[in-house]
Amino acid sequence: MTDAAKPKIAGKVIITCAVTGSIHTPTMSDYLPITPDEIAEQSIAAAEAGAAILHLHARDPIDGRPTPDPKVFMQFLPRIKQNCDAVVNITTGGSVKMTVQERLEAPLLASPEMCSMNMGSMNFALYPAAAKYKTWKHDWEKDYLLSSDDNIFRNTFRDIEHIYNVLGKGHGTKFEHECYDVGHLYNLAHCLDRGMFQPPVFLQLIFGVLGGIGPDMDNLMFMKRTADRLFGDQYQWSVLAAGRHQMSFCTQAAMMGGNVRVGLEDSLYGGVGTLAKSNAEQVSKIRRIVEELGYAVATPKEAREMLGLKGGDRVKF
Repeated sequence: MTDAAKPKIAGKVIITCAVTGSIHTPTMSDYLPITPDEIAEQSIAAAEAGAAILHLHARDPIDGRPTPDPKVFMQFLPRIKQNCDAVVNITTGGSVKMTVQERLEAPLLASPEMCSMNMGSMNFALYPAAAKYKTWKHDWEKDYLLSSDDNIFRNTFRDIEHIYNVLGKGHGTKFEHECYDVGHLYNLAHCLDRGMFQPPVFLQLIFGVLGGIGPDMDNLMFMKRTADRLFGDQYQWSVLAAGRHQMSFCTQAAMMGGNVRVGLEDSLYGGVGTLAKSNAEQVSKIRRIVEELGYAVATPKEAREMLGLKGGDRVKF
């Protein structure tokens, strides 16, 4: 292992909480945070419940649609930083409706410790969810879902290199490398071969998004074996799974020595058929599971050490 790679702190599990995202719409849950106040309050509560990393999107406070507007981000980022020590991880994915330039506006302004980065272009479909609802809170929601049968999330190799150059090299930001399929692991390995990114890389293995790899436990094992083969001891890893698969996949990841991601971006539920009333509820649940398995939850300080982050004192919010 090189000096650049940070060992996993024995028995410590990093919990990431993805607070709102761009997949679910306001009609789907009254508990989904929409306004800057709601995003800030739920983020702080999730950190208090045990989340070391907060993965953040912004929404239009009027109608809840995803927005890349840095002015909206700056209404909640400083408040979160002032009220907790969690690592702030800002999306560079935004939504499939945004250009790469729009997706980078807030991260370039805020200069965070960490950003997400999708490791390839892919179909990204949400339209099956529309059939569950007869009425909508806002006019934009139904078409946003139904039109997703024509969605491609774009992150070409050129896009990835650009994001790395302007945020990674330009701001010292590290990345949550979101890998929705096995090919995304190979894309990351190719980028490392080209001298991009610095170990330890942080993989987020993602299951159950229509267009990516399916939510089968065999796929989790295969993704992990592939990561071992490609990255050796130069990586940390975490797992998220969409919807009802969230807790089972996170539990399996913890038992395999990995880290976990929960939050209302990934699933709206706290139990079978029961909406989670907050992000903190999901964080508290996975924390109980992790601790009952005999592990301890990593603090933000420990997460920074494990991931080699620049520190919260070097951000611009």
